[in-house]
Amino acid sequence: MTMAKLYFYYSAMNAGKTTTLLQGAYNYRERGMRTLILTPALDNRYGEGVVASRIGLRANALRFGGDEDLLARVEADIAAHGALHCVFVDEAQFLSRAQVWQLSDVVDRLGIPALAYGLRTDFRGELFEGSRYLLAWADHLEEIKTICHSGRKATMVVRVDEHGRAVTDGPQVEIGGNERYVSVSRAEFKKISQGNGCIELQQPVLPLGESL
Repeated sequence: MTMAKLYFYYSAMNAGKTTTLLQGAYNYRERGMRTLILTPALDNRYGEGVVASRIGLRANALRFGGDEDLLARVEADIAAHGALHCVFVDEAQFLSRAQVWQLSDVVDRLGIPALAYGLRTDFRGELFEGSRYLLAWADHLEEIKTICHSGRKATMVVRVDEHGRAVTDGPQVEIGGNERYVSVSRAEFKKISQGNGCIELQQPVLPLGESL
């Protein structure tokens, strides 16, 4: 029998984390297996209780607050709806230390795989709390790769103002998308954060159905 594990899939922004999450949840459902998608209440860009990817995939999710017990939420869901085969967590960087531990209890006590998807670092290059403890405690770590405008692999995230210049001060959590954050390589992160140049704010949309 395969043992349940805690997985952490991390990346910079716009690497397809949510798309991968939704594809994974779809694969389970396609095989008649029930899943639960969890999403932090503070991220309501696509509506409350909705997880959505940039390419248009969407699914309903259970919202949770920063002080909620995720093990208790999962147990309550099982009591209400029956057996659960996998738990998915979107924007997992916003988990607290306690919630990452509770997610590990979902795996260790209930025997349910838990797949968490999130950013590794913030706009200052510092680890988010949730990411720090997922990196420490997850059974399986995997980077989802994306690319910088320089052509290098993007590993960092820059927060920019309306002119595309780096913002280096402010709260760690400030919800936004392409209008506020850009994924860059470490070299570009250093350059932009030091005030050398600016970044295009809105990344272009892939022209689906057209010749590239």
